[in-house]
Order: sequence, then structure tokens, then C-alpha cells
Amino acid sequence: MPAPLYVLALAVFAMGTSEFMLAGLLPDLAADLGVTVGTAATLGTAFAVGMAVGAPLTAVFARAWPPRSALLGFVLVCAAAHVLGAVTTSFPVLFATRVTAAVANAGFLAVALTTAATLVPPGRTGRALAVLLAGTTAATVAGVPGGSALGALLGWRAAFWAVAALCLPAAVGVLTGIPARRARRDPADGPALRTELAQLARPRLLLVMLLGALVNAATFAGLTFLAPVVTGAAGLGDLWVPVALVLFGAGAFAGVTVAGRLSDRHPGAVVAVTGPLLLLGWPALAVLAAEPAALLVLVLLQGALSFALGSTLITRVLYEAAGAPTLAGSYATAALNAGAATGPLAGAAALGTGAGELGPLWASGLLVLVALSVAYPLRGALRPRYF
Repeated sequence: MPAPLYVLALAVFAMGTSEFMLAGLLPDLAADLGVTVGTAATLGTAFAVGMAVGAPLTAVFARAWPPRSALLGFVLVCAAAHVLGAVTTSFPVLFATRVTAAVANAGFLAVALTTAATLVPPGRTGRALAVLLAGTTAATVAGVPGGSALGALLGWRAAFWAVAALCLPAAVGVLTGIPARRARRDPADGPALRTELAQLARPRLLLVMLLGALVNAATFAGLTFLAPVVTGAAGLGDLWVPVALVLFGAGAFAGVTVAGRLSDRHPGAVVAVTGPLLLLGWPALAVLAAEPAALLVLVLLQGALSFALGSTLITRVLYEAAGAPTLAGSYATAALNAGAATGPLAGAAALGTGAGELGPLWASGLLVLVALSVAYPLRGALRPRYF
């Protein structure tokens, strides 16, 4: 894989850490700013919504820019938002910085996905996407325990300073590692904006976007509420929560790595294998949650299956949006983050059912079932078409 891909992955890790670190910071943050933990938790929803909405808007705004300029600008805005978040004493200001950071993150990922597809030969988009998503999975592994550790040692603001600091080498990497020439077509010579937006009327594109959103929603419905399962149903101590999250992230890294080698030419096979296993895994996790060893093994497996299936579907989004060379990445990003925004809401709703703390796991299984029910009669749309 070209070296610039790893530069992009570093930046995705830096910016993605911001999305995951809040889970371990909410109690201290809420106490410091004088709000409830529930109110503080809206920062996570704001970030996800900002990502989902920001991806297409920023991609349209930046479509005429050289990719290096756009990527550098988004990283610097993200760094500035975290500096302001680290020093503010106002919750509304902090909320605004989270939305700003999310929009910058969405813009970066949208441009990075599009740029990554142009840096590799035709038919290797899946592998390129796997490198980028490896940055996200590394953020999953490091974000929550790292944020929790910094918060415990130095206060919640230290985690925001840390993300701002991580953005700086990412910015240097973008400036020195991404070619100055246009790595994508100049919009003046390529399709008009109206033509690119018209791609959203294509049924195959809408299908894979929907499937990607559903699978990602299932992932975040279970992942967001994993801590109560570990400390409640499994009866483990608080220190086991970061262990479970690291296992999920390690599985996710393995999943995107393996799927990246298969998703270009065999997407249907990946979906056919990982989909049913993922569907069985969430209920199994709920049923066996009281057994710590089984819980930890299944968390690892669900991380691998979730990201293998999800990354394969997002790869298909990039292929199906080939007629939108400057906006394809934003369509993939919007699908990912629509799932990230709705999944925790589904998990929260399931908490109020008779299943209690296990409800989000059942909700994840239901979301995967819906995805597979939609995909099966339309499975022909998952066959590779573009190389």
C-alpha cells in the first residue's frame, strides 16, 4: 500500500480518538461543568450527528480544493476545536466545539476515503479502506482506556489536550506525505455537482448505504452499552471495562484487515459468511453474558465480525458511487455515521425493556437481522462491478 495511506490512517486515528474517548470522561466532565451525566452524554450524540450531516456538506464545500489543502484544513480545525474545548468552562461552548470537531472529522474522512481510492490501482479499494479503518479501530482500542487514564490522572481536559497534540503530527504528515498535485479529478473537468448528487438516486448505492448504516448501528448499539454488561451481568470489576473494549477493538482491527483482502473481489462471500455469524453472535453474547470467559471471547469475535462486514459494505459504497468521484467518500462517511448516531439511541431504548442491561445486545441482533433481511433478496447488488 502507498505510504500516503498510512499518513491518512494516522490522522484518522488522531481524530477518531476524540469520538471514543468521552465514554470514560463523562462523570468528571459533568461534575466540573455543573451538568448531569445524561446532559454530558449528549456530547456523544452531537459528535455522531455532526459527522453524519457534516460529511456531505463539507465534501461539497471542499470538492474544488486540492485534497492536501482540504485534509490539512480539516485537521487544523479539529485541533483548534479541542484546544477550545480543553479551556472552556461553558457546557454550551464545549457542545459547539464537539459539533465543530465532528464536522471537521467528517470532512477529513470523506476526502480521505475518496483520495485513498485514487492512490491505489483499480480493484484494491477494499485494501485501501482497510488501512484507513485501521486508524479507526486503533482509536477504538486506545480512545476509551487512554481517555479514562488521562482523565483519572490529570483531569478530563488533559484528554482534549492530548487529541489536539495528536493532530499536529497528523497535520505534518498530511503536509509532507500527501502529493501536492490533485489526487482526484478537478471538478471543473469532471462531473458537475448535480451529476454527482444524482448518484444518490441509484438503487444499488442506496442499498449498500442502508446496509452499512444498519450494521454500524448494530455495532454501536452494543458497544456503547458494553460497560454495564461487563460490570453487571458478568459481575466483573470496573477495570475489566477497558479490557473488554480493547478486545473489541483488537477484533475490529483483525476484521478490517482480513476483509480488506477479500472485499474487492468477493464481497458477497464476506457478507454471506460474516452476516449470519454476526447475527448469532449478539444473542449469544446476551445469553452468555454471565460467564466472563465467554463474554470476553464473544466481544473479541463480535468486534472482528462487525468491522469485517461493515467495512465490506462501505467499500461497496465507494464502488457504487464511482460516478461521484469527489463525493463518494462523503456518501460512505454519512452511511457510517448515520449508524453511529442511531445505534446508541436504539441501545438506550432497549435498556428500558425487560432485558435491562442486556437489551442493547438484543437490539444489535435485531438490527443485523433487518440488514440481512434486506440484503438477501437483493444480494445481486453485492456482486463486484467496478475494478
